Amino acid sequence: MPESSYEVILYWDKKDQAYIAHVPELAGCMADGPTRQEAIAAAEVVIGQWIETAKELGRPIPTPRGRLMYA
Repeated sequence: MPESSYEVILYWDKKDQAYIAHVPELAGCMADGPTRQEAIAAAEVVIGQWIETAKELGRPIPTPRGRLMYA
């Protein structure tokens, strides 16, 4: 399953002065960056790492649901 299939919620964090990319389907999976593009690119890396770690630990990996109906 491609990492880009997971929904990413992107928002600006005024306190940290960075864009935050949150992947709600993967518990605790977040990344940040100074630009939208960098935050999304960082999220793709973190999603891959999240999935790899889950596999190593024998934990279930959620199937991407696609677009959320609410946020």
